[in-house]
Amino acid sequence: MNTAFKSASWYRHFHRIAWLAVALATVVILFGAFVRLSDAGLSCPDWPTCYGRAAWPTSVEGVRHDTALEIRPLEVHKAWREQFHRHIAATLGVLVLGLALLAARKRRWGIARVLVAAGLVAAAIPLYMKGQHVAAAVLAIAGEAILLVSALRWSNVDLARAGAITLAVIVFQALLGMWTVTWLLKPVVVMGHLLGGLLTFSLLTWMAWRATDVPIRLAEARALRRWVGIGIAVLALQIALGGWTSANYAALACGAGGWVADTTHWLDFPKCVGQWWPRHDFGEAFVLWRGIGADYEGGVLSGEARIAIQLAHRMIAVVAALYLLVLAARLVRIPGVRGWATLLGAATLVQVGLGIANVKFSLPLGVAVAHVGGAVVLLFVLVTLLARLRSPEH
Repeated sequence: MNTAFKSASWYRHFHRIAWLAVALATVVILFGAFVRLSDAGLSCPDWPTCYGRAAWPTSVEGVRHDTALEIRPLEVHKAWREQFHRHIAATLGVLVLGLALLAARKRRWGIARVLVAAGLVAAAIPLYMKGQHVAAAVLAIAGEAILLVSALRWSNVDLARAGAITLAVIVFQALLGMWTVTWLLKPVVVMGHLLGGLLTFSLLTWMAWRATDVPIRLAEARALRRWVGIGIAVLALQIALGGWTSANYAALACGAGGWVADTTHWLDFPKCVGQWWPRHDFGEAFVLWRGIGADYEGGVLSGEARIAIQLAHRMIAVVAALYLLVLAARLVRIPGVRGWATLLGAATLVQVGLGIANVKFSLPLGVAVAHVGGAVVLLFVLVTLLARLRSPEH
């Protein structure tokens, strides 16, 4: 066991809090996918309140923010989803703050730095709500800067660096959540919000395993970690493309669905609108920034641009699936990681099946959320291997 944890009486609490945070991060990600895929992402047009309430109104009479009501009519069955998601994300933020404080407690001014950073970010919220956006931004940036500078100065023997970075990421996640609403589902922000959630999950998983300290010691650990690292990079690229596909409403672009006229190829797979390489527009498809002010709900891209996004997602899916299956085949021959290798291979095959089912069955909500869950499982397996694989002690 890591000596830094052996000598710390709080070790048993740290790893338990870390695993609780991993579980809650999973809930936040999956419920966030449910909110997004059920078209409830803009159901609370103000932030961080919902129609002026800390919870959510159950009727128009309960609305406390008339401006919000002018922006979007109240839909209670959607509003509770969005605001509940914000609440569980905030709870996760509190857990991550606790982890950062525990990890930094042995560092000089460690607790003070984390608390000051958190205080600056907290103070920015009421300023934002009062319309003082510049002042709020200055405080939030200052808080983030303190965390990042601290992370650079601290080592990671007691996970102080990882704790500070994770807290900085989750603060930025809150900003992305705000921009998702205020910038009306801007695709690059929606994609970034998904990636940020999965990065938070990955950092928490890594910290939880390192704190639990149950290494898998193998002579070839260094080489295997490189293989796993490449797998994480490939998977991250595919997740980003999946987020871009969803944010631009391109999941069903290869069927009629309003984008093409040929209704005989509705929900087409493996072809796309009846062709292996249909007309597409990659130039328009991957413009990340289109300015602020447009409402992106429902998407703004042409059919050919959406087809290009879908084609890219499918092509990288093949690359990612093949790589992960090859990695699983290599790992399954090594005692000590066969169980993880089997889980990696099985999860990859299930994820491919869920992706195909999304297309063939017109993006059913349960399948679409499960597809996000599949990405979480794959990340968990790969990050677990990255955290636990270590060379033998000499």
